[in-house]
Amino acid sequence: MTVPISKLVSIAVAHAELESTQDLDALLATMEGEPVYEFHPLGKRFCGMANTRRYYTHFMQDVQPRILGFSQISEAIGNEGMVQEYTVTVAHEGDAEPAVHRIMAILTFGEQGLSGERMYCDDKFFRTLVGPLWDELEPVA
Repeated sequence: MTVPISKLVSIAVAHAELESTQDLDALLATMEGEPVYEFHPLGKRFCGMANTRRYYTHFMQDVQPRILGFSQISEAIGNEGMVQEYTVTVAHEGDAEPAVHRIMAILTFGEQGLSGERMYCDDKFFRTLVGPLWDELEPVA
């Protein structure tokens, strides 16, 4: 990393806060290069800034309205990134009742910003989260 870890942490915090807004450009400005988003234990991922833009466009338009609530459980900072654990309540399409998901997301550090995320949750949440990218996910190398 070429910027101090404290700067990368502040970028990660801003990124997490921007995920609850409609400011796509500011959110993408926290990213660098060709981000990699991994989904575990599914073992799938997508790569690239164009796909990251598609992902967050879907997230802001289609997922945010389904999120009925969330609470942060924990947060930890390391040399490789910032780990955040949440419970998220989601109204899934076609379900009579909302579902509560536990998710752990690692916002990975790059040289000047974030290089992507590694997320751990269940397939149902991931299907909603990635939407139109679902069929394009590739195996984690």
